[in-house]
Amino acid sequence: MNTHVQKPKTWARVTRWIHHYRMAAFSLAAGVVIVIAGIVVTILLQESHGTHNPAAQLQESPGTPNPAAQKYYSPLTGEQVADEAATKQAVTAIMIENSPDARPQSGIKDAGVVYEAIAEGGITRFLTLHQQDKPQLIGPVRSLRIYFLDWLAPYNASVAHVGGSADALAEVRNGSYRDIDQFFNADSYWRSADRNAPHNVYTSFEKLDALNHAKGYNGSRFTGFTRMDGKPSEAPTATAITIDFGDDPLYNTTYAYDRTTNTYARSLAGTRHLDREKGQLTPSVVIAMQIDMKLAQPDNGLEDITTTGTGKATIFQNGTAEAVTWHKADRAAQISFTDAAGRDAPLVRGQTWIAAIPNTGGSVSWQ
Repeated sequence: MNTHVQKPKTWARVTRWIHHYRMAAFSLAAGVVIVIAGIVVTILLQESHGTHNPAAQLQESPGTPNPAAQKYYSPLTGEQVADEAATKQAVTAIMIENSPDARPQSGIKDAGVVYEAIAEGGITRFLTLHQQDKPQLIGPVRSLRIYFLDWLAPYNASVAHVGGSADALAEVRNGSYRDIDQFFNADSYWRSADRNAPHNVYTSFEKLDALNHAKGYNGSRFTGFTRMDGKPSEAPTATAITIDFGDDPLYNTTYAYDRTTNTYARSLAGTRHLDREKGQLTPSVVIAMQIDMKLAQPDNGLEDITTTGTGKATIFQNGTAEAVTWHKADRAAQISFTDAAGRDAPLVRGQTWIAAIPNTGGSVSWQ
């Protein structure tokens, strides 16, 4: 009974209070509305910034790796590098001797790509290309041949050498190349006392980087080979490879596939081919590229190698052998390799060794 009586009385009192204190009541109501609105806005802002979400806070924590972080890969080797700047580092090409008096060489194991071809008299020579890996002892450095220029031109690379054939020097000095010939940059090279000339010219990347920087050769933009992750084959078809450049066994090579490392241990003239400082050479990919070769005219003992057009090649990687076709449109164009269906043949990431084998006199076999 009292409850029914109190409600009207209470409501009447509230009504009289509001009527008497109208302005105060309106101010109180407005304040309540503002407080509620402020609470709602704060909640909405927190949702938009994720501050109320523990999972979002964890993702944004400086110490938590971002799973979607950008990855960068060397255009030379296909291997992952630290950042975009590393992909644009200057490439340096170096002519390395391979006569018996030059062995074991230094710095080859750190090369991203190696081209091997006969320089003269059946003696092979190497063109090593470096971008991220920079050995501090490289050599012996020897003279340049024009076909090596054809292979290095697509890399926008500096070329370190000690003179060269007449046609190679005329080409490399025409203003279109980054020529860092020892003839004109003697302070960037030295002669070792433990070997006889001409097998004793060495350099280092401390000196070559300084020389490149002084000449403004601070970056290289180029298209490298298509790359892929390596995976040893469950049914290997080529675990022992033999590449002969001609009749002289001093320059013939073999490669033994190592499934554990997915690399090819290189031997030269029947013994392990060593980098003097870093041990046996073990490229991830070996390519036997068949080329036309003849003596240059006039006959001065030098070779004339056909570097453009197309030809047969065999790619050895993952323990397998794949017959492909090599293509090179002109001096400035990068070599490419296509499979039987005409598709680009990707190469395993890591050091790639490309041997230019004469169609007449040279051979490649495997088992």
